[in-house]
Amino acid sequence: MSDQDPTATEAVDDTAPEGVDSIEPGTATEAVDEEARERALRAGLVEYDLDDEDLALLEGGADGEEGAVPAAPLPVLAVVGRPNVGKSTLVNRILGRREAVVQDVPGVTRDRVSYPADWAGRPFTLVDTGGWEVDVAGIDARVAEQAEIAIRLADAVILVVDATVGATDTDERVVRLLRRAGKPVVLAANKVDGPRGELDAAELWSLGLGEPHPVSALHGRGTGDLLDAALDALPEKSAHGRAPVSGPRRVALVGRPNVGKSSLLNKVLGSERVVVDATAGTTRDPVDELVELKGVPYVFVDTAGIRRRVHQTSGADFYASLRTQAAIEKAEVAVVLVDASQPLTEQDTRVISQVVDAGRALVLAYNKWDLMDEDRRPYLEREIEQDLVQVQWAPRVNLSARTGWHAERLVPALERSLASWDLRIPTGKLNSFLGELVAAHPHPLRGGKQPRILFATQASTRPPRFVVFATGFLEPQYRRFIERRLRETFGFEGSPIQISVRVREKRKR
Repeated sequence: MSDQDPTATEAVDDTAPEGVDSIEPGTATEAVDEEARERALRAGLVEYDLDDEDLALLEGGADGEEGAVPAAPLPVLAVVGRPNVGKSTLVNRILGRREAVVQDVPGVTRDRVSYPADWAGRPFTLVDTGGWEVDVAGIDARVAEQAEIAIRLADAVILVVDATVGATDTDERVVRLLRRAGKPVVLAANKVDGPRGELDAAELWSLGLGEPHPVSALHGRGTGDLLDAALDALPEKSAHGRAPVSGPRRVALVGRPNVGKSSLLNKVLGSERVVVDATAGTTRDPVDELVELKGVPYVFVDTAGIRRRVHQTSGADFYASLRTQAAIEKAEVAVVLVDASQPLTEQDTRVISQVVDAGRALVLAYNKWDLMDEDRRPYLEREIEQDLVQVQWAPRVNLSARTGWHAERLVPALERSLASWDLRIPTGKLNSFLGELVAAHPHPLRGGKQPRILFATQASTRPPRFVVFATGFLEPQYRRFIERRLRETFGFEGSPIQISVRVREKRKR
């Protein structure tokens, strides 16, 4: 019988009993005593019924090492075209999974989004882009600019044209743009679902880009031949791609819509990498970008804003929310942006809960600090005390993504959170800590019996997870008390902690 308590999602109990002082880590001399205590406690466990999982946990195990990654930069293949011709659908077909957000309306994709892809054993980077248009303004103009940047940074391009419509003036303008760029181009005549559509595809010879490849991105027809032609156009060595890297930590920028996630990424990068607009919900696909901060590389991931409830959204917003959740799961640390100039909302607390539930390290970034007046400040502090009591352990950064004010403080906060996320407490030190804690404040009696902690070990990191063997159930309040003392003694700033209890009985003689 085992019981797990998701303590990371509950409020930390600050009403700890009096008389329990912070426990300082042991000295070198005390380390010997801690090891002796560990051996004695482990020896005492032989009197209790332990299953195979318990024994494996007590023996511990080394983490597997990731496989090597190729050192050469991967060639870059960009997919471009005017709006609503099926670019993102084709990208999903090439990837073999639903990565890009797709909806049957124009303008769903806005940023240039890179994905690792593979065809016939050859890896490459696939770039999805927003629809390119001429003579547009506002957000559409910025989407077109990102598509042009994608062309400039690609080694080869797939131009997608709607074969059922034929070549339009916009398609011809895109062709002129591609000719000026001087990149190899493969023409995809999309929405060809049968032999009759191949006649429509043949008319696209008029664009002067060579043979049109009839495909149906929706059904997969002809995509293999298209990829063969695209890989023939791709060079063996990329002139623009970057080498795959395994070292950089992944940082997800999350929050409700319009809190400044994309603005912060652009400010950190020092360039207009992602589309920024006053309209809430501008970002839809997660955008990865390698960033070097103070000599340390990070992969920052800009995500779509998390709306009130996923099941209450539809279309592109629904799928964008799912992609954001996936981005949180892939990240190591999440920077949750909160609008400091506005009252804290239920959406803000829900986003924070998503990060904690996913077991990711956490940094709270209060953005738009330059827009906050003095009357707002005392209310903000009260909101933090009342609504964010469960994440008082998270480092907090006050900044302005628009101006860059205090943006440099993000790096130390990320370093502290990631260090806590990776922190491992030696088993002897952990049991010495618990021994002193229980002696000063034992678990309360329940039904005339008092549960006794037999042994504890840290089962894993990322996030730190502790397993406590006990003779009886430990109440949630007592577990929260253990968590709070763990943080006071060992730190864990910026990382959730998980504590589970395994109740074990003595063997019958």
